[in-house]
Amino acid sequence: MKESVIYQDIVQKEAFKLISRMLRRRFGDIDTALFERVGNLSADQLEDLGEALFDFTEVRDLEAWLNQQS
Repeated sequence: MKESVIYQDIVQKEAFKLISRMLRRRFGDIDTALFERVGNLSADQLEDLGEALFDFTEVRDLEAWLNQQS
């Protein structure tokens, strides 16, 4: 079941919702392009981002992290 596309899509969407809330709370309004990039991450990458957020002090840290994922 965990390998199914539908399951992975649900997990990714829920992880994106949580990370989006965390980003808004930490940094306020963030550029739409950054949110789009975050939205394109896999569920595993979103999980990694959730952990990395603890170390971010500014939006540039998010941008640098996203650039490393490309």
